[in-house]
Amino acid sequence: MFPERVVSGMRPTGALHLGHYHGALKNWVRLQAEYPCLFFVADWHALTTHYDSPDVIGDNIWEMVVDWLAAGIDPQQSTLFIQSRVPEHAELHLLLSMSTPLGWLERVPTYKDQQEKLSDRDLATYGFLGYPLLQAADILIYRAAWVPVGEDQVPHIELTREIARRFNHLFGREPGFEDKAREAVRRLGSKRARLYQDLRNRFQEQGDEQALQQARELLEQSPNLSMGDRERLFGWLEGSRKIILSEPQALLTEASRMPGIDGQKMSKSYGNAIGMREDPESVKRKIRTMPTDPARVRRTDAGDPSRCPVWQLHVVYTDDATREWVQSGCTSAGIGCLECKQPVIDAVLKEQEGFRERAQPYLDDPSLLRNIIADGCDKARKLAQETMREVREVMGLSHD
Repeated sequence: MFPERVVSGMRPTGALHLGHYHGALKNWVRLQAEYPCLFFVADWHALTTHYDSPDVIGDNIWEMVVDWLAAGIDPQQSTLFIQSRVPEHAELHLLLSMSTPLGWLERVPTYKDQQEKLSDRDLATYGFLGYPLLQAADILIYRAAWVPVGEDQVPHIELTREIARRFNHLFGREPGFEDKAREAVRRLGSKRARLYQDLRNRFQEQGDEQALQQARELLEQSPNLSMGDRERLFGWLEGSRKIILSEPQALLTEASRMPGIDGQKMSKSYGNAIGMREDPESVKRKIRTMPTDPARVRRTDAGDPSRCPVWQLHVVYTDDATREWVQSGCTSAGIGCLECKQPVIDAVLKEQEGFRERAQPYLDDPSLLRNIIADGCDKARKLAQETMREVREVMGLSHD
């Protein structure tokens, strides 16, 4: 229907750690080669939980974007921007709030979970309750086809789909819709028009999902249609509503297997993280002092890799031959824990060399970073403005 865009954002928490890289950024790097991607700094989202300490946001933004570029995000392939510099996000959030039932926001699973986890903060605010709606606006404003998320975020994408569906139902009732749709069919040309009608009938009368997909592909490949006519015909396929906001799909990403230096999930709040561009000596020290299998009190004690946090790092960083060497050497006490840790240290430092090398030009000349973001904000804003023109029109807010 619309270009198969991918949209994702990240709160500015400062310099990123290896968990961020293996959990999200590595996936973003892969996706940018397959789809048009928009990646944004979610600074407004940061305020939903840190509204009383905004000073942490400013500097963190630039540290985080440097890490994105260090990871391999390419501004020639992806659009990088800051959420608050595209004010249309806030406008769509406001307009969606007019028709989104309150109960939909209260039932989002993370709403109560986060309140419990962040019990030291006063989160009885509209901003916190409404952040899933702002998240929906972030996605819908670019008519994204795909949103890369972990399983815990799938309910947010489902909510976004429901919000889009409700919006289209309420505001896609265009006066004279069917007459305009029939006129748009004629503009397809006689051969395409007959095929479109046939596919539409097959879907509406027989529920033929393959016919629906073929009709969508036909519309995508029809060069003579305006954006408005294309949206009418997409809507007419499934009913009698114009599609204004498209429903995104969740693109499930593998959960990060990156453990912290204590074996728990890597997180700044646990104090167990290794930064993407951390000083090599600090990285060596952290990995060398990692806890290991408690059964290995002495060098001569046999161990079990499955009970050792270092083994989890081997799973991420080393090859099959090295892991076989670890299994054999640990269970027979043939190698010591420091020997076991060395291949992990070598692999992490090698990975970080690439990060530091890619980051250096932006550290040497911060104006390069500012220019990338300025260009990204301009590109994102043009796309957002296209959507908002139509949203305002169907909501009676175009007062030309």
